[in-house]
Amino acid sequence: MASETSNVSNFPNKKSFPVQVGFDRKEMDRILNIYGRMVAAGHWRDYAMDMGKDAAIFAAFRRASERPQMRIEKRPANRNKQGIWTLHGEHGQILKRGHDLAGILAPLERRLMKLVTD
Repeated sequence: MASETSNVSNFPNKKSFPVQVGFDRKEMDRILNIYGRMVAAGHWRDYAMDMGKDAAIFAAFRRASERPQMRIEKRPANRNKQGIWTLHGEHGQILKRGHDLAGILAPLERRLMKLVTD
């Protein structure tokens, strides 16, 4: 009787694969809601998204050929630090950080408010 050798392979560990960070449906709804209102107000014309293993980024542009006027970043690694959400301005400065998306979008909401007089 011939001896049979079997090759057993271990199942790959999930941690060895890069995990992609993304926006869930509620987050995208909020971001695209503010984006649509900014487009309607004439502030923005284009957007881009980048979803990598470290962060998910939504960038809004005044014109497609320029640098983004605003960037919203979601970095889960910063969960225990200053929050996973960051709002960056046109020149890369950090405008706001926090743990909830609503607080990060507040400065953009203020730009849309107009004073109505009688």
